[in-house]
Amino acid sequence: RAAEWQLDQPAWSGRLRITAKGSTAFIKLEDKSSGELFAQAPVEQFPGIAVEGVTDSSRYFVIRIEDGNGRRAFIGVGFVDRGDAFDFNVALQDHFKWVKQQSELARQAQDLEQGPKLDLGFKEGQTIKLNIANMKKKEGGTVSTRPRPAGPGGLSLLPPPPGGKSGSGERPAPLSTPAQLPGTPITDSLLSWPQPTAAPAADVWGDFAKASG
Repeated sequence: RAAEWQLDQPAWSGRLRITAKGSTAFIKLEDKSSGELFAQAPVEQFPGIAVEGVTDSSRYFVIRIEDGNGRRAFIGVGFVDRGDAFDFNVALQDHFKWVKQQSELARQAQDLEQGPKLDLGFKEGQTIKLNIANMKKKEGGTVSTRPRPAGPGGLSLLPPPPGGKSGSGERPAPLSTPAQLPGTPITDSLLSWPQPTAAPAADVWGDFAKASG
């Protein structure tokens, strides 16, 4: 319980930093002016015995410090601001969450190495067939196009209408006015224009011309 500590007269005050080396986190108590190390507590597991919260406050903790020669001691530390105590907790949680993720990735990689390996390479003489856009290509095939029949004078004639019968001998009705093909002169046999009527033999204005004045 933090209430049992002499909170108004702390034995030491300074700054606290959390560093990490590998999977171990280190809580370092340093002098706030010179940065000299006062004590440090290696943490290999959180939550664990190296860091424990008190029962009557969220700003105070008990940490286990070590001097590197095998000597250990438990001391109580606390933060004036509640936000700093929250950051202290979050920093330790994030570190050990990362440690857990790394161990899981290493275990998965080891399982893949020990498992059977799939050989996805082509064997000698092995071939595959690709069907692209449902188009089949025939080896040695040629594409033939059907030319349209050409009429006289180089004109291309259109195919008969769908309702017509080919090869039946039927011909379309002739046009009232025959069409002229290129290079063909127009003759009387092709076009029969109406001839002008002859003028009347008698002059209908003769009597008028003979009138006086």
